[in-house]
Amino acid sequence: MSMFKLEDSHWHKGLRKKMVETLRRKGISDERVLAAMEVVPRHFFLDSALAHLAYEDQALPIECEQTISQPYTVAFQTQLLQVEKRQRILEVGTGSGY
Repeated sequence: MSMFKLEDSHWHKGLRKKMVETLRRKGISDERVLAAMEVVPRHFFLDSALAHLAYEDQALPIECEQTISQPYTVAFQTQLLQVEKRQRILEVGTGSGY
């Protein structure tokens, strides 16, 4: 992974907001899931060369010949869990940051 300054700019936040709107249009309705997706800086988990694609609804390559799941997949799976307040979820080995 390239070394770069981890910055969460207004541009990134705007892209996340658009991503959340896309997820909502695709049927994600759990507002807690959408809120989490809107605050997690997905671009932190990618090579800086792919930062411009971080908030597209697609899987992207990460280290060790793996991929970071597309945002819809993460949101859909998380919504199915019906997480309640004070519950915590640990998704091991995903590289997603969520």
